[in-house]
Amino acid sequence: MEGYKTFLVFLVSTLLLGFLGVIFTLVWVLHWREGLGWDGGAAEFNWHPVLVTSGFIFIQGIAIIVYRLPWTWKCSKLLMKFIHSGLHLTALVFTIVALVAVFDFHNAKNIPNMYSLHSWIGLTVVILYALQLVLGVSVYLLPFAPNTLRAVLMPIHVYSGLLIFTTVIATALMGITEKLIFSLKEPPYSKMPPEAIFVNTFGLLILVFGGLVVWMVTTPAWKRPREQDIKTLSPTVFSPERTEEGSTVTEKSDVELNSEAARKRILKLDEAGQRSTM
Repeated sequence: MEGYKTFLVFLVSTLLLGFLGVIFTLVWVLHWREGLGWDGGAAEFNWHPVLVTSGFIFIQGIAIIVYRLPWTWKCSKLLMKFIHSGLHLTALVFTIVALVAVFDFHNAKNIPNMYSLHSWIGLTVVILYALQLVLGVSVYLLPFAPNTLRAVLMPIHVYSGLLIFTTVIATALMGITEKLIFSLKEPPYSKMPPEAIFVNTFGLLILVFGGLVVWMVTTPAWKRPREQDIKTLSPTVFSPERTEEGSTVTEKSDVELNSEAARKRILKLDEAGQRSTM
């Protein structure tokens, strides 16, 4: 991998910011709001920002970059697909519970549902996310779709995934701003009380987290190699020392590449549709 040390800096920074975002959400609802509960009150509503941040933002971000981790390149592509889809499914479950919490709170307090732009975009992106997950599992995880269909849909799958992720972050920023405007009365939001400063900082954290995730997943040098290329890599290619020297691929001998066993492995990958395009 090119720029291994740079990749590690981005990865650690991304994970740190995402984790801090979750911590900031918990501190916000536990210190300034009414805590967490499930009684139809404000404490139940507070599950909404906590679960959206931890699931729809943090876990989804990890699911997006999991293919970029070089120490997972020796794992089978099928295993990585299960991990990728499993993380997305976990994020979806978190998000569904978050929606239940906010609808239950609104109904208990006789507050209208689905009247704000935040709610319109939020529900839309949840539906699109669920459809993206179902389509991804059907085409790329199950062994029924032909390779031609997988290749055609891959750019759409990648683009829509990033579009959904960035829209989630934008919607979350709208939501926390809306919450502060409604909740802060004395002093008002415009006077920038400590809670406002804290939550604004939280918004910046998840914004930068999203930017780092998008940068990592769109950097060509950090792309997962094709499956057959991984099998020809020397074990030292995954070590920082080899990467710092600029060595990204170490080929095996021509004799092994031309061996019958190598040809059979490549043919098997073709038939199983395991060629990676990510």
